[in-house]
Amino acid sequence: MKRKTIAYAIGVVLAFGLLAGCGNNSSQSTENEKKSDTNTEEETAGNKAATDFEIWLTTELHCDFYDEMQALWNEENPDKQIKLTYSVLPYEDMHNKLLIALQAGTGAPDMADIELGKFANFLKGEPQLVSLNDAIAQYKDNVVQSRLDIYTKDDNCYGLDFHVGASMTYYNAEILEEAGVDYTQIKTWDDFHEAGRTVLEKTGKPMCTVDTGNDPFFLMPFLAQQGGGLLKEDGTNNVNSPEMIKTLTFLQEMLDDGTAVVSPGGSHQCEEYWGFMNEGGAASAMMPMWYMGRFTDYMPDLSGKIIIAPNPVWEEGQDRSVGLGGTGTAVTVQCENQELAAEFLAFAKLSEEGAVREYTILGFDPMRSDVWDMDEVKKADTKYTKYFKNNPFEALLEVKDEIPAITVGENFPDVVSAMNTKVMYRAFEEKENPAVVCSEEAASLK
Repeated sequence: MKRKTIAYAIGVVLAFGLLAGCGNNSSQSTENEKKSDTNTEEETAGNKAATDFEIWLTTELHCDFYDEMQALWNEENPDKQIKLTYSVLPYEDMHNKLLIALQAGTGAPDMADIELGKFANFLKGEPQLVSLNDAIAQYKDNVVQSRLDIYTKDDNCYGLDFHVGASMTYYNAEILEEAGVDYTQIKTWDDFHEAGRTVLEKTGKPMCTVDTGNDPFFLMPFLAQQGGGLLKEDGTNNVNSPEMIKTLTFLQEMLDDGTAVVSPGGSHQCEEYWGFMNEGGAASAMMPMWYMGRFTDYMPDLSGKIIIAPNPVWEEGQDRSVGLGGTGTAVTVQCENQELAAEFLAFAKLSEEGAVREYTILGFDPMRSDVWDMDEVKKADTKYTKYFKNNPFEALLEVKDEIPAITVGENFPDVVSAMNTKVMYRAFEEKENPAVVCSEEAASLK
């Protein structure tokens, strides 16, 4: 399938490190706006009724997925042919342009990838997005419901994700073996801390790293297991919560005794950190399943050494994972053929064919959980199955019923920003009292 790309400079836009759609990669260039046009003449030859759809994205790799799903759709739906045109823009630029276009009532694309941390901005007041309820009805029985809930307002789902984003712990088996630590015996966070003491003593390396200013991914399992999160159920900020204070205090203790260190570059999403880990810098990382691609692409020397396992818990019986990050693809009200766009989007994201390709093309854990134990997925010859020491879906199937959703709402972007720019830095870099930090930052958010 042919694709033409046109690039022109628009200036540097600083990336906003939120609970990013598949993770906001701070090392990726944001200097160019790119447009990709899928030429589907082969598929639509002789059929002049193909409907054109424009879709705005922030990640060019998603074009490869949509290309494949467009071809499958056109093959299976000869009477409803489509042709996609992509505009790939920098993260902040795309979200700002989209919001302005929707508020103005003109200039918006037919569809857009909207990152979870920004999605709440598009649900304020009367959403200028199309309800996808009818289009997803036939797939709902096989989809992880929590991943629909995070894009829902007033019982209408407005976005479809690429993945579940199940949080996992990535262990460096080589370091653990050198220390004589069996990761299968790490059940609780206390076990994790104790294992860290052994690892530090035997190898001189920390058990894990903590971020100080890019995103709070690694904190979310600690909070969710206690029934907490960044927002309360009513959508107000939950920064000054017992769950947050307990989590920050625990990680401070690990920093104090050397079983944890601040992530080089302050983030799990930067070149300094990847280089550190690639050289065996720490024994583990707590990140979502979509982070597999960061290992394969940026930490090649760890191939064959990384084991993916469920997270430890505070108390046995708690959920060992939580759904994190995300990009909700939406249909805008400015789309002329909203029903067809919604049908295609549901097919691309939620069909069995789409779910398989979400893994084989993008390396994501699909929202459709019934494909997780399919041979087409588990035995797929991908760079992920070659890289990791165990099959990624073994751990995912183990926590299939332990992946709750986080609470999101209109205050979510502001709270995440406060976590990124203030809370984590003060707690982990400045080593301030967590109770004081949480109280002050929660008050400033109000």
